[in-house]
Amino acid sequence: MPTTGVLVLALTSRPTVGVLALALTGAVTGAFVPRLAGRFTGVPRLVPDRPAPSRLARGRRAAARGRVVVAWAAVAAVVFGGLAVAPGVGPALPAFLAVAAVGLVLAAVDLACLRLPDPLVGLAALGAAAGLVAAAAVDGRPGRLLAPLAGAGLSFLGYALLALLPGSRLGFGDVKLAAALGLPLGWLGWPALLTGLVLPHVLHGLAVLGLLAARRAHRDTLLPLGPALLAGAWLAALTA
Repeated sequence: MPTTGVLVLALTSRPTVGVLALALTGAVTGAFVPRLAGRFTGVPRLVPDRPAPSRLARGRRAAARGRVVVAWAAVAAVVFGGLAVAPGVGPALPAFLAVAAVGLVLAAVDLACLRLPDPLVGLAALGAAAGLVAAAAVDGRPGRLLAPLAGAGLSFLGYALLALLPGSRLGFGDVKLAAALGLPLGWLGWPALLTGLVLPHVLHGLAVLGLLAARRAHRDTLLPLGPALLAGAWLAALTA
């Protein structure tokens, strides 16, 4: 039986064990995020590979990389564990986990270099589509796939219009990611889709205000929207 199938079975038979198993799976997945993101950013493990002439400098760099790995492992554990208890996910849990796994790498890349690489966005969309098709087959309602397709289309249209507005800082990487996230959000229903479309802008705005207050950014500083898109979709799934 595939690993995700074992985890879904654990969730149905022993919920607590299933949640802990998924959180552990998330932690292991998150530990690989810096290495995978580094392939798209050119920064090994998200820590600059500057010359380190002394043993002390090399030790500090190794410690910094270790902290980055631990941080992403913790974030991924929370993300996976949260999805394990999200209402309405049901047999589509593997689809949500696939999007989450790729989404963690996307968030790391966007934070590092303000990019959402098309191969990763496409992989997230493919994982969502494959998982939702399987979920619809298990559920015995193939017609339920219309909602995810509509969700992806509406997400793409809405964000594309925002990106075309004069002065907009929204990139088309964000537009494509929003469309990919519209697939699982559409599965959860229209309220979840609306929440997932609006909440990222609230989260991004709060982050901008916090950075401005801490003097870590200026009014003209470009900040990534991808992490907010992913966090908003995750919270929408939790509250669906």
